[in-house]
Amino acid sequence: MTISRRRLLTGAIQVTTAAVAATALGGRTAFAATATAAATPTAETGSTGVPSPLWAEFRATPYTHPQIPNVARAGYNGGERTFPRRPVRANVLHYGAKPDGSADAAPAINRAIAEVGRRGGGTVLLPRGTYRIDDVIQLGYSDVTLRGEGSGATKLFATRSLTEIIGAYGSRYGGTKSSWSWAGGLVWVCPRERYRTLTDAIKAKAWPFEGWTGNKRDEWQTLATITAVAQQGDFTVTVDTASHLRRGDRVLLQLADDAQHSLLDHMAGDVDGAATYDWSDKTKVLSYVPYEWPARVTGIRGHRVTLDRPLPLDTRLGWAPKLTSLVDPVVNSGVEGLTIEMVETPQAQHLLDTGYNGLVLQCAWDCWVDDVRAVNVDNGFLLVAAKGSTLRRTRVSGRGSHHPYCCREGSHDNLIEDFAIDQRTVIPAPAGTQLHGINVEGLSSHNVWSRGRMDMGTFDTHRGLPFANVRTEITVFNDGSHGGDASAGPLYGARFTHWNVTVANGRAGCIKIDDVAPYSATAGISEVTAFGQIDVPDFTGPLHSRLESYGTPAITPPNLYEAQRRLNGCS
Repeated sequence: MTISRRRLLTGAIQVTTAAVAATALGGRTAFAATATAAATPTAETGSTGVPSPLWAEFRATPYTHPQIPNVARAGYNGGERTFPRRPVRANVLHYGAKPDGSADAAPAINRAIAEVGRRGGGTVLLPRGTYRIDDVIQLGYSDVTLRGEGSGATKLFATRSLTEIIGAYGSRYGGTKSSWSWAGGLVWVCPRERYRTLTDAIKAKAWPFEGWTGNKRDEWQTLATITAVAQQGDFTVTVDTASHLRRGDRVLLQLADDAQHSLLDHMAGDVDGAATYDWSDKTKVLSYVPYEWPARVTGIRGHRVTLDRPLPLDTRLGWAPKLTSLVDPVVNSGVEGLTIEMVETPQAQHLLDTGYNGLVLQCAWDCWVDDVRAVNVDNGFLLVAAKGSTLRRTRVSGRGSHHPYCCREGSHDNLIEDFAIDQRTVIPAPAGTQLHGINVEGLSSHNVWSRGRMDMGTFDTHRGLPFANVRTEITVFNDGSHGGDASAGPLYGARFTHWNVTVANGRAGCIKIDDVAPYSATAGISEVTAFGQIDVPDFTGPLHSRLESYGTPAITPPNLYEAQRRLNGCS
């Protein structure tokens, strides 16, 4: 008897009802109510799951555990559970938007956003209906919420790709790839000036860097030089002078590398194999250095500066550690309650996407996306140099996508929870296309994917040495593949954790990582088999990884992120 993907996923989710609340919908699982809502997390006490020795270890060393990162502060405003409910300051209907799809509503929506932003913030309301957009919706102001009446009621219908709107976007690393395969969105949350410089550079074919310090990574000033070694997990650094710092400032910790690439070795956990790894030809990963990690200043006492979260790495003096400025980010803005649907076009060949992309948070900090669905997209939800933001109740559906979710270019401390990737509607996938899944790359760290259902895709990295990321309480039909070319360096840095994961089709690739990722933890996953594998270890010698409760995706605590928040006394 042939067992279909649908039956596998349905059975897996029935086994793990504590992980994902699902209902049957035409033979395919779907989240209840909004089709992306998740069940209330099982309490740590009273659970029937198998107690985890790894968790007991973590409780004893919550900031310095060798395999498990501390991600308790991931998400909007340090993981705050509620988002601001701002008064409505503009209704797009009053700016000329038509809710019947009969005319381009993008100019009206952008005018409403700009007016509310200039007046200090508030909510821009998109009442129930379908709004045709022939241009990018650009949210470039802090303290602004773009809110529909629910993903089942308000729709943005995009008729043109980013290539048509802005122009072709080549890769800064050369070749014929389209950077719209991993960048940009038809809803683009990005500071206005940063958006202008990015799009001007694309139009001029001067392919930019996309992160925290501008197109050439040179838009920063040193605020303080760190003068003493601090350890991973510390909250406080010692500086030469704090005269240019104030409590509440948003700053970057910058770490340069040395000739021996000991910083990159450190990101890989200082395993023996990292010291013998050839970093010299890994031009893409080397382009991400100096390493940039955003943080807020919470206290200053003399030469001691306290930050809002623990250091992700040591601050060895050979790496010229410093606190610097960064481009002004969009802060405290959100997108809620709508669907972003593209005019349906065939999925592009791999790496030639034209930019039918959903939503991107870029140079955005403490922002959120809630109850948003992306349909018929090349790429669904992108985090590009995003910090401390939450994507909640998001869903990718339609004809099939390249990156349903992608986290890159120095994105840190973000939370993607209660998410779903639906099975593609165009079956089989067109020849020459590729599917990834929930991706993280480009030195990104401390990002969390929690309580998800993936009818397709995988736990992807695109190389670029991401480290200290968590995937927890997820059910997946594991049929995607990781990406990234050889010049991007290793698939994994240290402290990746996969915790309570049900693999509906029993495929190991990118899920069971104890034999691939250094200083990693694979805890509570289904029994899996290696087939269709392309992930292999980058480092020789011992990896110091941990495998626990293999074959038992029901360990206690069920959700690593939620358990860490309780341990830290977070609400």
